[in-house]
Order: sequence, then C-alpha cells, then structure tokens
Amino acid sequence: MQFLVNLDVDNLEKAVQFYSAAFGLHRGRRLDNSCIEMLGGPAPIYLLEKAAGTAACNVTESRRYTRHWTPLHLDLIVEVIEPAVQKAVAAGAVLEEPISSHAWGKLALMADPFGHGFCFVQFSEQGYDAITAYTEK
Repeated sequence: MQFLVNLDVDNLEKAVQFYSAAFGLHRGRRLDNSCIEMLGGPAPIYLLEKAAGTAACNVTESRRYTRHWTPLHLDLIVEVIEPAVQKAVAAGAVLEEPISSHAWGKLALMADPFGHGFCFVQFSEQGYDAITAYTEK
C-alpha cells in the first residue's frame, strides 16, 4: 500500500511556492488546471485548487482557508526543529505555540497559509520509546 496526500488550496501557485520554500518539495506533474503534484518527501503531495465556499461533499461544511481544525494533519520529522520552523515561517507558515519539549523530543504546532495545521517533530534519541509503557517482546 502507498499513501499520497491531497491538500485543498485556494491559490495553486501560492501553494506551490509555499511548499517548495517551506519543505524543499519540487513541482512534479501538473495533472490539470487545478492540480499540481509536489515531490521530494516520503509521499507525493497533490495540491488541489478549490474555491473557498465550495462544498467538499454533501455532508460537510464548505471549504474555507482561514485556520481550521481537522483530525488529520501532517507531522514532519526533522533532525533539528528550530531551523525548520524558521524556514517555514519565512515561507508564510505560522508558529501557533512556542516549541515545546517532551520526553520523546520537541514539537512545533504550525499552520500553513491555507489554514491547514501541521507539526514539526524532532525526536530525542529514544523517540516515542521514552513514553512507551508496553514493549513488544
């Protein structure tokens, strides 16, 4: 099984610029007038241009590109969190809370210019093992 990521945006070129500058992704194929593939990460990201106010489907609210909550977001694992945050902020992201430290590493809660939340994660040497109560044998 493979994964790919689809992100709705209201401005395709602005999204390409942001995801290139913030994460070092590069433009892949343009699938049609409203979709560009971004490559360079562990899974392709497809930027889908969808107008604000349009319905995503008949059972959800309409699209909006102000900051919104969703139960699904990207966690981006980085070697050192501070420069990753600085690079993303310079590209247009928002650091929503100061970088926090945990037994498993550091976390930065972020938002892209289209209202999507994402996190930078810098694992400690133990990573999530630092908080695991159960170890498989």
